[in-house]
Amino acid sequence: MTQDDQKRAAAEAALAHVEGGMVLGVGSGSTCAYFIAGLGRLSARVDGAVASSEATAAMLQAAGIALLSLSDVGRLPLYVDGADEANPQLQLIKGGGGALTREKILAAASDLFICIVDASKRVDQLGRFPLPVEVLPMAVSLVADQLSKLGGRAILRSGFTTDNGNLIIDVEGLNLADPVALESEINQLAGVVTCGLFARRPADRLIVGTDESVQEYH
Repeated sequence: MTQDDQKRAAAEAALAHVEGGMVLGVGSGSTCAYFIAGLGRLSARVDGAVASSEATAAMLQAAGIALLSLSDVGRLPLYVDGADEANPQLQLIKGGGGALTREKILAAASDLFICIVDASKRVDQLGRFPLPVEVLPMAVSLVADQLSKLGGRAILRSGFTTDNGNLIIDVEGLNLADPVALESEINQLAGVVTCGLFARRPADRLIVGTDESVQEYH
């Protein structure tokens, strides 16, 4: 299988968890695009979806899925999203596409968080992929300095603004041996909206597309 085939297989497997009358949360990225395409085939069964980004909202609308806001829905029975990295504890790094804050909100609001990835995203320890941190524009220099003191190399993502009007700092070289503690520490920095560690609220189920089959972990 190609990497795209693996993404498609993982996305198709996640569709089995979509139940009739459900309002679900939908994440961002290339693997989620395959999930949305499949969800379009089930549009008559679902009551709607809450999108994690403007790009996802546009894809959902094109697939014939009604868009709803989280404030109107409250809890979500299901949230499906991808990841940039996933470890054996189902802790994740997310935010390569810049939608980490809304993704983290939907994950926190969900009863079941399913992460769909291709095989390349599975790692023994998080940290090979640079950690995205969403930052208020006025705090970029301050936060970059603090992240450097934590042992990382902070790089402002050039020419990118989040859907929330903020900026992204990508941090290389951090020690992620304790993702829960580091997530809390970074999120406490003044000016940080949130970081791309999903460790305090990891995925409940990880669906991985591989060359041979689809594997599920929980």
